[in-house]
Amino acid sequence: MFDPRPIPWMTPDLSVFRSSVRRFFTEEAAPHNERWKQQHHVDKDFYLKAGTMGVLCPSIPEAYGGGGGSYAHDVIVHEEIAYQGLNAFAQGVHGAICAHYILEYGTEAQRRRWLPGMCSGEIICAIAMTEPGAGTDLQNIKTRCVRQGDHYVLNGSKIFISNGQIANLVIVVAKTDPEARAKGVSLVVVETDDAPGFKRGRTLAKLGMHGQDTSELFFEDVVVPAENLLGGEEGRGFAQLMSQLVQERMSIAVSGVANMERAIGVTLDYVRQRHIFGRPLLEMQNTRFKLAECQTIARVTRAYVDECIVKHLTGELGVSEAASAKYWATDQLTRVADECLQLHGGYGYMAEYPIAQIYADTRVQRIFGGANEVMKELIARAF
Repeated sequence: MFDPRPIPWMTPDLSVFRSSVRRFFTEEAAPHNERWKQQHHVDKDFYLKAGTMGVLCPSIPEAYGGGGGSYAHDVIVHEEIAYQGLNAFAQGVHGAICAHYILEYGTEAQRRRWLPGMCSGEIICAIAMTEPGAGTDLQNIKTRCVRQGDHYVLNGSKIFISNGQIANLVIVVAKTDPEARAKGVSLVVVETDDAPGFKRGRTLAKLGMHGQDTSELFFEDVVVPAENLLGGEEGRGFAQLMSQLVQERMSIAVSGVANMERAIGVTLDYVRQRHIFGRPLLEMQNTRFKLAECQTIARVTRAYVDECIVKHLTGELGVSEAASAKYWATDQLTRVADECLQLHGGYGYMAEYPIAQIYADTRVQRIFGGANEVMKELIARAF
């Protein structure tokens, strides 16, 4: 695969970690990837294996059962998932996003209650933000969470929820004060096992990412203990969401550039083997020029994403910079994947070819984590 190293945040220890992660995915995930696509979810016992391997929550402190690493460890997991086409495995949602909501905003009791199980794979987590009528504009969500004595009563529905079918812990974005807009948003943590009123809808049919269980969730008078309010204080949810979106968007950018590199790699393999007019396709000037363009785009994107990773590791990455990384990497991924598919000719449109899977699986990256049109607005606000 196309792999423009060296990179500025890499260390010898991280290189060893990458080798172990790559070996684990090759041996324990890749052989099951097609079956996961058919059943539309990852086996739950794979989460237990990933937990044992230290892949689920590598940047969570050891005190809570995690790997004790940095965000760079999450980056390596994101990249290796992309390099092997394992988009069914939503580690980014579980470990890089949900676990950090609990780590950053949870009370000490909440951290000790949920994080060890998330690190081991006994608990699979999802975050439920989007609703049928509210995606980008989270201030207008309709899900309600009303305090009644020592508990809350939760009502509403969510859509496009990754890990929706297999999660037994869901961080739900809800209104605890419907009149307060952003200041009325709170995050409540629902333990779904044996939770009366909680229902999983259908697994949604998607253009790509067929192995990832994207679902509808329904909450009808679900009783949630008051101690499950994340952080223990109402009205903090919107600020919590905005703060963690920097890391979420960086993770999407990382996946974007890694998928771009994979697309170039599989295309190079194809054009070296494919002959047309008695010559390898790679010898055609158009092929060489197109791949030169794609390689340059990938290298430039990698340089900026790596710069942002370094800043994020030191706590210096801003909202607009993360938005730039997410917007640029995913827009360019779409462009590169399309050019690479074109170079495959008719075979590029066949689902069995990796480039077709990359094309279909990654198109959503321009949408989730905040649509790229929103990213441009966030960038412009920094002018």
